[in-house]
Amino acid sequence: MLKILKYSFYDLMRSRWSYVYFLFYLALGFVLLFLNNDVSKAVITLMNVIIVLVPLIGTIFGVMYYYDSKEFTELLLAQPLKRSSIFLGQYLGVACSLTLSLVLGLGIPFLLYGLFKSDVIFDFSLLLVTGAFLTLIFTAIAFNIAISNENKIKGFGYAVLAWLFLAVIYDGLFLMSLIIFEEYPLDSFSLAATMLNPIDLSRTLILLKLDISALLGYTGAVFKQFFGTNQGLIIAILMLILWTVLPVWRLVYKSKKKDF
Repeated sequence: MLKILKYSFYDLMRSRWSYVYFLFYLALGFVLLFLNNDVSKAVITLMNVIIVLVPLIGTIFGVMYYYDSKEFTELLLAQPLKRSSIFLGQYLGVACSLTLSLVLGLGIPFLLYGLFKSDVIFDFSLLLVTGAFLTLIFTAIAFNIAISNENKIKGFGYAVLAWLFLAVIYDGLFLMSLIIFEEYPLDSFSLAATMLNPIDLSRTLILLKLDISALLGYTGAVFKQFFGTNQGLIIAILMLILWTVLPVWRLVYKSKKKDF
């Protein structure tokens, strides 16, 4: 698995799109930090970009890499290698290369700016951690969609639809539910609905750590009371880990059962 991971990782790192992805975050970090004296505002702006862009890039790259390397994968399947090792290696190669581009692209300008001497280091660290989790989660979802659909057009369509649902449609349904059932106690429902969407969960964590929970609206106090504690933070991180593990487990299970 390590050899396949290494091959996939270096293959993507040689791709121009990896450099474009890295340079985009590098330029964005420099612009936000050196043209804006308020680091907290820079973190908020970066959060808005990461919450939308990272899942989309992870989804597109995951599906694209799977279909583009399909012939090579079939060649590997003819060798005495475990199927789980092949697909896990490819998945980790894609996810690690995207995560590295994100972390270096944002880390370099923040390091040069001297953020590590600032009191918002935890906010920035949480931003990178949630970005890394979103990359791992949506790349795994993309691989699951691709391995379940032989047709490339359907695979891309389902992948974009999955991202669109979790990034946009889910929030609309969530808000409609809060409005329709506003006369009922919705504390537990709001917490559960937030944890069932990794994008909402990541956004909530960052906003709360920036102490601007009022932007969360109706359920801001509930989120502050739960996620604002150490126990709530641990549960949220565990939920992100679970969101990562489940698609990876299904990828391994599907690869063993699929007839290539």
